[in-house]
Amino acid sequence: MFWTVTQSLLGGLATTFQIFILTLCFSVPLGLLFALAAMSKWKPLRYLMQMIVWVVRGTPLMLQLIIIFYGPGLWLERNIWSGDEAGRLTATVVAFTFNYACYFSVIFRGGIEGVPSGQREAGQVLGMTRRQIFFKVTLLQMIKRVVPPMSNEVITLVKDTSLARIIAAYELTFAGYSFMTSSGITWPLFYTGVFYLVFVGILTLLFNYLERRLNYFR
Repeated sequence: MFWTVTQSLLGGLATTFQIFILTLCFSVPLGLLFALAAMSKWKPLRYLMQMIVWVVRGTPLMLQLIIIFYGPGLWLERNIWSGDEAGRLTATVVAFTFNYACYFSVIFRGGIEGVPSGQREAGQVLGMTRRQIFFKVTLLQMIKRVVPPMSNEVITLVKDTSLARIIAAYELTFAGYSFMTSSGITWPLFYTGVFYLVFVGILTLLFNYLERRLNYFR
């Protein structure tokens, strides 16, 4: 029985890991674009981006996931996501990417604004272009500033992947919960928690290492 549960949880962990990696790959660059849009000198774009971020951060991720997965089928009278596991995974990644991009945009914006303006002005005096100043001065120092808050969001993302079970995506929590409903046993749920703890523990070690490597600004 233990090996059966372990195999099932490993299968759920694979889906959880897919959601986690794909969300990070898409939400980090999208979050940076959102941050730049929120800081734009063009007021309509800036206000629109700030409104979108406010709405996304002010509503539950579970609600957003339900709307994104079921909404198109109700509005367009056809489901744009296939009913199989791949379709549920795609809808989950879309919802998670947009949600976390909004959270990351606030962190990135704070990191960019935290870089002293004098350093950008020094870059201009040295004849650097705006692009060079952003990538060689602002962005590098922003990364150092955003790592601690980003680590918290990334760890939260690991646990938020469990919300995918609301649309019947077979992730880690779904795998553990299925044994309680089918066999009436609860210990697989505690075993599921061990998987999450190991996942989060590895990420914590990686972020601690990254913070030490980025101490060159001290």
